[in-house]
Amino acid sequence: MDTALTPAVERIARVLAGERLSANAEGDQESASGAVDAVWQDYREQAIAVLHTLRAPSEKMAAAGDPAVWERMVLAAIEEAKPGVVM
Repeated sequence: MDTALTPAVERIARVLAGERLSANAEGDQESASGAVDAVWQDYREQAIAVLHTLRAPSEKMAAAGDPAVWERMVLAAIEEAKPGVVM
């Protein structure tokens, strides 16, 4: 699975799950990929909260690009995370 092609909310949820489960972070599993596959959806709401937080770019981020484009991109990721939405 190429995670770069998965929706942002899934990628964020997988990172949150991995952080919780992996021995490389706060967890105790030496190889957590299977466990992450099984539970990442439990972290969707937290991932959506992260996306809501990222809607407004920091001052430095805004200086590096177009803040309006950034906001539209993050809002699209939030929209994509809604049940039944296919993008």
